Amino acid sequence: MLKILDWYILKRYLGTFVTLMILFIPIGILANLAEKIDNLLENDVTFLQAVVHYGNFTIHFANLLFPLLLFISVIWFTSKLANNTEIIAFLSSGVSYNRFLRPYIIGATIVTIFAVIAGLFIVPKASKAFNEFNETYMKGRKKQKNSVNLYRKINDNDVIYAHTFNPSSRTAKKFTLEHFENNKLLYKISARELRYNTSDSIFKLTKYVKRTITDQGDIIEKKKSLDTILNFDIDQLTPVSYVAETLDYNELESFMKEEDRRGSPNMNRYKVVKYKRWSIPISAYILTIIAVAVSSMKKRGGMGVNLAIGLVIAFAFVFFDKVFSTMAIQSSFSPLVAVWLPNVVFGIVAIYLLGRARR
Repeated sequence: MLKILDWYILKRYLGTFVTLMILFIPIGILANLAEKIDNLLENDVTFLQAVVHYGNFTIHFANLLFPLLLFISVIWFTSKLANNTEIIAFLSSGVSYNRFLRPYIIGATIVTIFAVIAGLFIVPKASKAFNEFNETYMKGRKKQKNSVNLYRKINDNDVIYAHTFNPSSRTAKKFTLEHFENNKLLYKISARELRYNTSDSIFKLTKYVKRTITDQGDIIEKKKSLDTILNFDIDQLTPVSYVAETLDYNELESFMKEEDRRGSPNMNRYKVVKYKRWSIPISAYILTIIAVAVSSMKKRGGMGVNLAIGLVIAFAFVFFDKVFSTMAIQSSFSPLVAVWLPNVVFGIVAIYLLGRARR
C-alpha cells in the first residue's frame, strides 16, 4: 500500500511532468505555426483542418519530447526537495535510499505503460494524419510538384513508379507499372494520373496506355480513362521517410514481413522504428534514476547546477540515440544494437550515479 511519502513524491512526479508537457507543447505549436503559416494560407487550409492537424501534432510532438521533459521534471522537483532539506528529513527518519526511490519507480512505471500503449497504437494514427497533412499542405505548391520520384518493387514480377503521390487524396501522377517474367519485360502500363477509390478499391487511370511486348512486335492499347483492379496497396507509395511511423504495431509487423519478402532495402529503417516503440518508453526508468541520483543531494549552486548537469546528460542521451539510429538506417549496423545501446550505456551510468548518491 502506498504511504504518505509515496503519494507525496508520486504526485510531484506526475504533476510536474504533466505541467511541463502543458507548457512546452503550446510553444511547439506556436513555433510550427509561425514557420508554416504561409503554407497554410497558400493552400487555403480551413480553421477546422488546422485544429485537427495541430491536435495530431500535439500527440506526435509529445511522443518525441516525453523522455526529455520527464527527465527535466524529475530533476526540477527533486532539486526543490533537496534544497528544502526534505530529502535529508526523509533519510534521517530511517527511510533507506532504495525506499525513497520507490515512488519514482512507480511513477516511471505509470509513464512507461502509457507511453508503450500510445506508441504502439495511438501515436501511429496521429503521425499518419500529421505527415499526410504536411505532404499535402505544408510543403507549398511548388515543392509538391517537384516531389522526389517514387519507386517500389511490389512483388517478384511487378515494379511501380510515380513522379508524385498525395497520401491524402490517394493520387499518383505520372504512374507506371512494369511486369517482368524471367527478367524479361512483358508489358508496361502508364497513366498521367492514378487515383484510388477507397469505397470500392478500384484504381482509376487517366490517359491510360498499355504496351505489350511480343515476338511479333509491340501491341499498344490506349484509353482516356480506365477503372481497374491492380495487385498492390496504394499505401505502398507512401514516402519511405515516414511510412513505418504511421502503422500500429500489428500493421507494422505485417508490413515488415511483406517488405522483407520483397527484399526491401529499407528494412533497417523499419526495424529502428519498431524497436524504438519499446526502447523509448523503457528509457523512462533509466532517465528517472539518473535524474534522482543527480539532484537528490543539496549542492552549493542549488537547482541551477542540477539542471545544468541534467541537461548535459539528457542531450548526450538524445545525441547518442540519433547517431546510432542514423548509423543503423544508413549502414549495415544492427538496428537492435543501435536502438538499445544508448539505454544500455546510460543504464550503466544510472547504476554508477545511484551508487554514488547512496553513499
